[in-house]
Amino acid sequence: MALLKNKPKTCLTLFGLLMPAVGFGQDASASSATSDSPELLLYTAMALVVIVAVLVLVVALYTLTIIKVIIRKEKVSELADQGLTYEEGPGFWARFNQKMTDAVPLEKEDAVLLDHNYDGIRELDNHLPPWWKYMFYLSIVFAVVYMLAYHVFDTLPLQEEEYQNELALASEEAEARKLLAVNELDENSVEATAVEAELANGKDIFDKSCAVCHAADGGGGVGPNLTDVYWIHGGSIGDVFKTIKYGVPQKGMIAWQATLKPTDIRDVASYILTMQGTTPASPKEPQGDPYEPGAAGQESGN
Repeated sequence: MALLKNKPKTCLTLFGLLMPAVGFGQDASASSATSDSPELLLYTAMALVVIVAVLVLVVALYTLTIIKVIIRKEKVSELADQGLTYEEGPGFWARFNQKMTDAVPLEKEDAVLLDHNYDGIRELDNHLPPWWKYMFYLSIVFAVVYMLAYHVFDTLPLQEEEYQNELALASEEAEARKLLAVNELDENSVEATAVEAELANGKDIFDKSCAVCHAADGGGGVGPNLTDVYWIHGGSIGDVFKTIKYGVPQKGMIAWQATLKPTDIRDVASYILTMQGTTPASPKEPQGDPYEPGAAGQESGN
């Protein structure tokens, strides 16, 4: 009766301890839903499900224990009325252990004792434990399924194929990171390119969009001369990139950031810098201040 009386109290205590934790987890996940990653929210939800599942399992086990206590109490009372003594059989785990091991009790070992005698050492004719045989049968089934899946029907990749798949995935992720870095290219991070294909792209864009104001050879026209060392808005790669990107509206130069990609602006700026020191057909008079790469006071943006 003491156990029967204590079980409900224990269940209620367990509910009281675990339910606030579940509620706290739910509040925390709800309050951080806007800032946490989807993976973290998924793990939080899975943790809550596990906590609830464990709680339900514990309560179910306690409930079964209570029912068992009630049934045993009724049997004891009924047998006592008949003048009999209640003898409880082996429990579930004892029966399960006996079934899995098939062990012979010590008092019955004579039944499996063999005639072999080696210096007083006797041998028992025990069977293989059933759990061991079940594992052996399971390994056979696993081997058959593995062979069919990997070597017969080719439904699952072998190690070499998995390795190649991982390499391909890593290559795709690297390209995605590279593309992201390119899209984030700006006047603060740009570097002049020396790749022939990119310089050719810059020349093509310059001939189509810039030559009308600066001349095809960069000698200048409506716009300033791009072949001398004088620059109005700075002569570093970052300065030229910024000038092309945002334009100079007060002097009639449009901003190209809505038309050209960051990589295209880099290519044009790099091509313009290759014109330094060339001799145009009709160079325009110098405008701005002389720029010397690396000189003090000639940083990008000055």
